[in-house]
Amino acid sequence: MALAKRKTKPTKRAATKSSTRRKPAAKSAATTRSPAKKWSQSVTRNSNAMTLDRDVFTLDDPKKIAASLKASAERSRRRKSDPYRSAMSMLTFYINRAGRQLPADRKCILERTKDELRKAFGKDAS
Repeated sequence: MALAKRKTKPTKRAATKSSTRRKPAAKSAATTRSPAKKWSQSVTRNSNAMTLDRDVFTLDDPKKIAASLKASAERSRRRKSDPYRSAMSMLTFYINRAGRQLPADRKCILERTKDELRKAFGKDAS
């Protein structure tokens, strides 16, 4: 008995998979960007929240970073919230925006800065 080849129809799943693909964007993001390469870079430089000391997040001592953030937050008159929340928000924003590109040792320093910031504002839970 000879086996006959059966013609198989494309499955519904395969047919819908190709039809749901996204079309490429007309212009690449690199051609439409402003002088700042990323929006977070622009926010960090031009934020109306508070003026930070230059290169504050590159310091190696969490206490110095916390002290600088506290001073900037208390000095600022443009912030929308209390100084503690503004300083903590700016620190968290920086950590989140750096994402995976933030080296582990740098992230550790910045996470310890959060604890120092809590102590500086008297918000220490322990």
